[in-house]
Amino acid sequence: MPEQPPQLRLLNEEIVACRKCPRLVRHREKMAREKRRAYREWTYWGKPVPGFGDPQAQLLILGLAPAAHGANRTGRMFTGDRSGDFLYAALNKAGFANQATSLHRDDGLLLKDAYISATCRCAPPENKPLPKEIANCRGYLEQEIEILKPKAVLALGKIAWDAYLEILKQRGVIASHALYKFAHGAECEVTPGSPRLFGIYHPSQQNTQTGRVTPAMYASVLHRIRHFLEE
Repeated sequence: MPEQPPQLRLLNEEIVACRKCPRLVRHREKMAREKRRAYREWTYWGKPVPGFGDPQAQLLILGLAPAAHGANRTGRMFTGDRSGDFLYAALNKAGFANQATSLHRDDGLLLKDAYISATCRCAPPENKPLPKEIANCRGYLEQEIEILKPKAVLALGKIAWDAYLEILKQRGVIASHALYKFAHGAECEVTPGSPRLFGIYHPSQQNTQTGRVTPAMYASVLHRIRHFLEE
């Protein structure tokens, strides 16, 4: 994988050091101290989680936030929980990842032409960040987009979809979110020259275990994205 450009490395260092949201700082550190019984031997990451992937990626994948005992434990996006198991299996099948599993930061996982980020970088209570906390993180995502210059953005869920559109709104590129409705499989060219926006249901355990999200559903959208990137 290409080496991270200096701007991306510095941004990730800034993200990891962030303490802008007192509620999230308390929660992520509390989870890291108390731990889940199955992971009591782990030294939890317990800090904001930086982006992960190919620095030359054409596809930016945007999630919600680290899981308390997933990325908040391992320090890598979608690593160490059921959501990550589902997501990386799908990315591997679609050719965006070299393996289908994501267990810890040194497990050999590499992404090809994809980079994974999040709307919020700290694990929030009940997986529900507050609007102010999302706003505090927005600048990091905006900088990632500037550095990566992706051709496509894949939003995992409506919160991620809205977070990306809010950046465009704040820049004056769009007037509102109203014209761009989130749905599984949604796709739109928001403005000429901007990344193509794709939407997909979040790979949460609740969605995958109830059948609201299936591997075939992810495969279909990722196939469309792959086709678009290769055009």
